[in-house]
Amino acid sequence: MDEKDVALATMTWARDEAEERLLRESLTLLAGLGRSVYVTDGGSGAAFTDFLRVLPHVTLCEPAERGLWAQVRRSLAAAEGAGRRFILYTEPDKRDFFRGGLGEFLSEAPDGEEVGVVLASRSESSFSTFPEFQRRTEEAINRCCAEVVGRPFEFSYGPFLLNRALVPRLTGVAGDLGWGWRPYAFGTASRLGYRVESLVRELPCPPEQREDSPRERLYRMRQLTQGVEGLLLSTAA
Repeated sequence: MDEKDVALATMTWARDEAEERLLRESLTLLAGLGRSVYVTDGGSGAAFTDFLRVLPHVTLCEPAERGLWAQVRRSLAAAEGAGRRFILYTEPDKRDFFRGGLGEFLSEAPDGEEVGVVLASRSESSFSTFPEFQRRTEEAINRCCAEVVGRPFEFSYGPFLLNRALVPRLTGVAGDLGWGWRPYAFGTASRLGYRVESLVRELPCPPEQREDSPRERLYRMRQLTQGVEGLLLSTAA
């Protein structure tokens, strides 16, 4: 895929100093690609949003309402307006992926009109480096996605390419899909006859994200619930 055919969409919410440091580093790497990046912030402090406003190639967008899906929907709509054939959606904290794997992922991704989604997927050895409870919940959503999409991929790492033609099918969905918007996108692409593909990479868990906690486990359960709901919605749309 030609990188010139890709716009980038993400969202941010720097909730503490450590998270802000990581997001500043990660987004500086992402902006360094020289491609248009559309970011919708969910309530970070003024210092961080000021940083986003002056970051080269970055457009800071305002969400129409609160919630994760409202942020993502706004960024996707803005990226669609850039007129590129594909949109790379990513969570903003994928520093190691931005530094070492994103360029190769884009260059190797298929780009035919029939391609709907191209996932960046973790190898089995990379997947094993993530906290156990996270692995268990993500294994469940991966299996559910494979059941609907018909491809046995690792769907949960984060970054993926989305055919621009699919964006109106997603952004028209009201309410708060939460993290369920991702499986909804995969299921919708498959239902409409687009190809869903995957490129497997060595993407180990960053050392600072390998700690588990009761709060983290609850968060993963919420992700799982939202993921299944979004996937089921894609089959009924």
